[in-house]
Amino acid sequence: MSTSYEISSLPWLSASHELLLKQVRLGSLSHGHLLDVHTQLGGDVLAQSMAKLILCQALTPVGACGQCKACLLVSAGTHPDLHSVAPDGNQIKVDQIRSLCSSLTSTAQQGGKRVAIIYQSERMNTASANALLKTLEEPGKETFLLLQTDRTAALLATVKSRCQTLSITPPSNAEVNAWLKGQQLLPVVPDGAKPHDVTWCLSVVGGPIQLAQSLQSDKYQTLLNYRKEWAMSLSSGHLCGSLLALKDNQLIDALQVLYLYLRHFVLKSNDINAFTKAQVITLAAKIMEMRHKLTTMAAVNTQALCMDYVLAFRQLTHTHR
Repeated sequence: MSTSYEISSLPWLSASHELLLKQVRLGSLSHGHLLDVHTQLGGDVLAQSMAKLILCQALTPVGACGQCKACLLVSAGTHPDLHSVAPDGNQIKVDQIRSLCSSLTSTAQQGGKRVAIIYQSERMNTASANALLKTLEEPGKETFLLLQTDRTAALLATVKSRCQTLSITPPSNAEVNAWLKGQQLLPVVPDGAKPHDVTWCLSVVGGPIQLAQSLQSDKYQTLLNYRKEWAMSLSSGHLCGSLLALKDNQLIDALQVLYLYLRHFVLKSNDINAFTKAQVITLAAKIMEMRHKLTTMAAVNTQALCMDYVLAFRQLTHTHR
């Protein structure tokens, strides 16, 4: 999760935070709130901040005070009236939801309000989602359920209909770059050189928070190497660099980088005809389809698969120029 960040350090959440603060102050906050904000955009940070707003005993004009007993307990993860559930493996199981609902029936110990956060709520299975419905309909006095989701379309309609939904507009690439610059995470650029746009791989890593983490590890450089090696491989007709020794757990990232490279190739190439461009786009779509299949497939011959794509690309671009 991304809860190591504070709400103030994720500027694309500021408008939502202000709206929630206003609703808490006016007493108009829904008892069931669906936060349609991906974890990679700080959905878990927003849920935690929202819990602080609700439980804070001395709200300030800009949010929770951070100093009262309730705020300190929330920050420490020990507030007796704040309950949370996260996926156990790939699912949120029915026993987890039953235990959560049971805990909300006990008397509040701090100020009378109770809050429950369900992280990645789309991972509730049918049984666990149905077990939540009664509590969503009748949560009890001063009880608030916050359902954070990475994929709202995967939630049961009966759950969504019982919640007030909050969505955000994801930051643009320029805004992500500005944020990364503020975090001092962008590569140092020599004087006079063109700044390197690291946001090219946002769809590979998942979002700005994961991109920030990638820049602080070897992950970003690995993705950049894939992009350079795919360019050399497609030009030469044989696999280059680390593509010659890809492991199964590296193949998904490598294929998504290839997909992005082919999309960029089509946009930037002026010396191939429209028919060839359409075929390259079709090849890119097949690569993404294979990438999705690989999440559930057994081991594959990674080098043979990569070489097939290199040969397919060269056949398309050298035949129909």
